[in-house]
Amino acid sequence: MIWHPYTILKGQPEPLKIVRAKGEFLYDENGNAYIDAVSSWWISIHGHNHPYIIEKVKESLSNLDHVLLAGYTHVNAEALAEKLIALTNKIFKAVFYSDNGSCAIDIAIKIATQYFQNIGEVKKEKILHFSECYHGDTIGAMSVAGKSSFNSVFQKLLFDSPEFPSPDCHNCPLGKNPTTCKEECLKAVETYLAANADTTAAIIIEPMIQGAAGMKIYKKEILSKLKSLCVKYDVLLILDEIFTGFGRTGKNFAYENAEIKPDIITVAKGLTGGVMPLAATLVSEKTYEGFYSDDANKAFYHGHTMTGNPSACAAGLASLELYEKENRLQDVIRLEKELKARMSILKSKFGDRMINDRTLGAVCAFELEGKSDYLNPISKKIKAYSLSKGVMIRPLGNTVYVTPPYTISNNSLDKIFEVIKEIILNV
Repeated sequence: MIWHPYTILKGQPEPLKIVRAKGEFLYDENGNAYIDAVSSWWISIHGHNHPYIIEKVKESLSNLDHVLLAGYTHVNAEALAEKLIALTNKIFKAVFYSDNGSCAIDIAIKIATQYFQNIGEVKKEKILHFSECYHGDTIGAMSVAGKSSFNSVFQKLLFDSPEFPSPDCHNCPLGKNPTTCKEECLKAVETYLAANADTTAAIIIEPMIQGAAGMKIYKKEILSKLKSLCVKYDVLLILDEIFTGFGRTGKNFAYENAEIKPDIITVAKGLTGGVMPLAATLVSEKTYEGFYSDDANKAFYHGHTMTGNPSACAAGLASLELYEKENRLQDVIRLEKELKARMSILKSKFGDRMINDRTLGAVCAFELEGKSDYLNPISKKIKAYSLSKGVMIRPLGNTVYVTPPYTISNNSLDKIFEVIKEIILNV
C-alpha cells in the first residue's frame, strides 16, 4: 500500500493511476487524457517525457549507474556544475548536490551557520524567516517556515528561528499600495537586525513568489531591500529558488528581477525537467572561502548516498541544454501574455468572485471564498471537478492557480481556463 503525501487517509477517492505522459498531457490506465495545468508540482518546464532528456539519461545509464561523490567525481556532475554556474552569470563559486529541495534548504542553512563559525563569528547562528514561507518538510526546512498545516504538529522538534510578516503585494499586511510603498513590511526585519546583527547568520525567503502558501507575489524591490540589509548587517541572503528557478518568473532566476547577488540559492524542480530527482545548493565565493581550509574542523560534514547521481546529473544537463537551445524564457514571455489575457477575460466576467487575481511569468492565481486557506474544503471539489473535465488542477486550498509547462499549447490553455470558468460558476 502507498502512503500518499499531503493526503487524508480515510474517505478519499481512489488515486488516479497515470500510465504515461507526453507534453502537457497525462494519460490514465483507461486511456483518458488530462492536461497537467500545474506541471506535476511545478517541475515539467519542457513538458513530460521530452525525448532529448530521456535519451541522455539512457546514455548515462549505459556507462555509469552511480559512484559516491566523496573523493570521486564524474563528467556529468562536473559539466552540470559548470552549466549552473554559467547560467547564474558566475556569481556563485560552487555547487553542492542533493536529491530534493528540502535537503537543499537544510544544506543552505547548515552552510550559512557553519560559515560564521568557521570565520570566528560564533555568535551568528540565527536564521530569519517569513510567516508565509514554505521551504520543505525536513526538520530544518520546517524550522524556517511559518507555522502551517505542514508543520504545526512538529513545532516542538524545530529549532528557534525569528519570524517576520511576509510581503504580499496583492494583500498587503499593512494595507499599503505596492506602487507607492517604501517596503514598510520589512521595517520589523530592519529593527531586529539593528539590535541583533551579532547573532544573525542569514535571512531566507522565496524570491518574488511564496508558492505553497498560496502563490503570494511581491515586488522585486523587496529583494533589493533585503539584500541591502544583509550587506549592512553582515548577514547572508539565502534565496529558495526551488520553484522560481529556471524561468518561472520570466528570468532565469527570480533574483535577477531585482538585479541582486544572493549569497546562497537552492534549486530543484525544473532542474531536470521532472525526469529525475535532483537538487543543488549554490554558494558565493565569499561563502565558499569560509570553508576553504586544510583544517578538518572547517570541512562541511554533510552528504547523501545518491548525491550527484550520474543519471540525475545527465537529466539536469540535458534539461539546461534544452532550456537554452529552445529558448524557454521566450516561451515564458509568451505564456505570461497568454495567462494575463485569459485572466483578464475571467476578471471582466467574474470579478466579484475572483479575489486578488495575479500573474507573474508562468504563474497565475486567484482566491475563491475569501482569504487564502490551505485547508479550505473547496479544494477537494475543485480537484474532482477539474479531473472530470480532463484537466489536472491541484489548488492550494481555495487558491486556484495555473503553473503549466512552458511549452503548453494555446488550445490546452483555452481548455484549462474554460474549466476554471466552470469552477467559478459551479463549485
